[in-house]
Amino acid sequence: MSKKIVAIDMDDTICHLIPKAIQYHNLQYKNPQLTLDQITDYNLNEIWHPECSEEFFFGKPGLYEELELFDEYTIDEVHRMTHDYDVIVVTAARPSSVPEKWRWLQMHMPFIPFENFFVAKRKDLVEFDLLIDDGPHNAIAARKAGKQTILIPRPWNARIQHEFILKDSWKGMHELVDQILSDSNHQGDMK
Repeated sequence: MSKKIVAIDMDDTICHLIPKAIQYHNLQYKNPQLTLDQITDYNLNEIWHPECSEEFFFGKPGLYEELELFDEYTIDEVHRMTHDYDVIVVTAARPSSVPEKWRWLQMHMPFIPFENFFVAKRKDLVEFDLLIDDGPHNAIAARKAGKQTILIPRPWNARIQHEFILKDSWKGMHELVDQILSDSNHQGDMK
């Protein structure tokens, strides 16, 4: 019997991208100084400095290798999941950031093999049983595809948080995944 597949997003799910990008924005542009709470969706054109661009905000060379882990439980919880599930990391990335993201992953989670590293903006096109993500578009697409989802609460997904199972720390994530996938097994048995 094959293992169930748990797909995990990278940016702002296992590591903090937006806070680091905000830090670099605020160093470059003194006004306006951005805060995490201002990022209420992925369209940042209205809030960042007029001279800022997506390339500056997300394209700084080396940015992805500097990202901090989501919390002190992240590595252990993901590692524990690899024993029971086929864990894949699915991340949206501009081509120039793919090598950086892979290096970050190998530095922090060398137990994730290359064949389990996927680059995809449309995560609903990848096969999985459960998705852990912060992106509202990914959570909604996964649900429409009949997949289980754990949403990492962030300001940009506040409007849909009431629709999903939320987890704001990786502490106990493995147990939550077990519970959700076990419940979905039992629901399948009842059909």
